This record gives sequence, structure tokens and C-alpha cells, in this order.
Amino acid sequence: MNEDLKKAVGKDPDGLLTYEYIANHIGEIDEVLDELIDNMISVDLNGQFLVSAAHYLHAIDGVRYHGAIERLIAAAIDRDREHRYIGDLLPALWGEDYASHVAELSAADNNFRRIYKRLFPEAII
Repeated sequence: MNEDLKKAVGKDPDGLLTYEYIANHIGEIDEVLDELIDNMISVDLNGQFLVSAAHYLHAIDGVRYHGAIERLIAAAIDRDREHRYIGDLLPALWGEDYASHVAELSAADNNFRRIYKRLFPEAII
């Protein structure tokens, strides 16, 4: 990570600065995206900006950023213990009709299954 980048996100208290850096430099960050995600994972203690970054990268190019999105979602599931943010990912990433495809999505995507079980623990999938 270069010095300018370290300076920009090095004192990030909660993930917002890193998220803003990703959003403002989306065409230039591919080589350091893993480091940016590492930083965000280390400082975002409630998952808010992890979810926002996953949603943003999915909207930009879900295929290109698939690996980064998967890491962000997995970390957000672990951090968002109060389930304030992860629920937003279901319709945003898997479509508004995700509820009609729960079994199929659960079998195909571990992060979907983990989010769904957190939000609907009594559901049978």
C-alpha cells in the first residue's frame, strides 16, 4: 500500500474513510482492494460499512468484484450481531424476489444461507 493510501485510510476509526476511498477511486484500486478490505474488516466493528462496500461493489460490477464482495459479506455477517445491516443485502444482491428462491439460493451461496439463517432462525432451508 502506498504512502498516500496509508495516510488516507490509516486512521480510519470505523470503516467510513476506507469505504469513501473505495467509492472515490473505484477505477484505480483493483491492485490494493484486498488491502482496503483488510483495513475495513479490522476497523468496522458493526458491519455497517462492510455491507455498504459489498452493495456498492456489487452495483459497480458484481462479477469483477465477486471475491471482494464475498469477503465483505462474510465479515459483515460476523460483525452485524444486531442484524441492522445484513438484511439489506438480501434484495440488493439476490434480487427482490429472493424469498421465493430461498432453498435454491441457500444451496448455491453460503453467505446467502448464513444471512438468511441469522435473520430467520426458525426457517427451514
